[in-house]
Amino acid sequence: MPVFNSVLAGVLNLLPKWAARPFARPYVAGTTTSSALEVVAQLNSRGFSATLDILGEHVESPHEASRVKNAYLQLYDLIAGQDLDCNISLKLTHLGLGLPDTPARENLLQLAARARKHGNFLRIDMENSEYTDETISLYKECRSHHEGTGMVLQARLKRILPDIEKLCGPGFNCRICKGIYPEPEEISLTTAAEIRQNFSLAVRTILEGDGYAAIATHDLELIDSLQAWISEHRISSHRFEFQVLHGVPMGGRLEELLERGYKVRVYVPFGEDWFDYSIRRLRENPRILGYVIRNLFRRRSRPPSRKKTPARGHTLPTC
Repeated sequence: MPVFNSVLAGVLNLLPKWAARPFARPYVAGTTTSSALEVVAQLNSRGFSATLDILGEHVESPHEASRVKNAYLQLYDLIAGQDLDCNISLKLTHLGLGLPDTPARENLLQLAARARKHGNFLRIDMENSEYTDETISLYKECRSHHEGTGMVLQARLKRILPDIEKLCGPGFNCRICKGIYPEPEEISLTTAAEIRQNFSLAVRTILEGDGYAAIATHDLELIDSLQAWISEHRISSHRFEFQVLHGVPMGGRLEELLERGYKVRVYVPFGEDWFDYSIRRLRENPRILGYVIRNLFRRRSRPPSRKKTPARGHTLPTC
């Protein structure tokens, strides 16, 4: 089965979207705002916090960047109106970073103002190394307008510890992830063991300082080791949270973390650009294909049930 999963993951991007949709469904909260907010409400009812991300990056025009910004502005209003435990994560290239006379800065500051209005949080995702310095600069400016702004650093990059040492202080809120972007060897670690060690050092450096660490990983060995270190050093549960991607099976570990009094936040992506995101997730973790296939066969083996009518004003998830 593992070999079959890997082969299937490699050819999924050749399939038409309708054929790939069942494999994407676990990872993406539909294509509409309504479907995404439904997923967030369900997660909240189970004790999880959430962060929403409209899928996409590298827009091609200021008009498209403005459309994305307006969608995020509306999201902040809807989150507040529905009293959800949810914030927003976004990519700066989705707001226009990289375009001539980039509109990203102005779009970002408008979003920071809306987040501040609602007492909500804004997370700036980190993209490939071409944008690292500019992202850090815009993060600093954004945080000067809204203290509830956080960023992301990638353990794959050798520069992560010097960056943390420069940035860490009261109010510094940073998601640590392994990183998905291929980078040149001169700036990037290459082995899983090195990246795992760098990840652990980054989290510990933040928690030994005055910052807040968002520990974003599905690596159970890494979660175990950091959890042991946190317990040994009596780090307050108000200083960190665990973060995972929507749809990735964790074998009950997330519920165990909740039972220990830790915050667990689920990253919930949605939108029309679901296909490329889902293919990337499946390539990173082909074993999940077996999980999806088993669930598909279970559903088909169950007797048919009466369809429920969706609540007015909402649409059912479409992927």
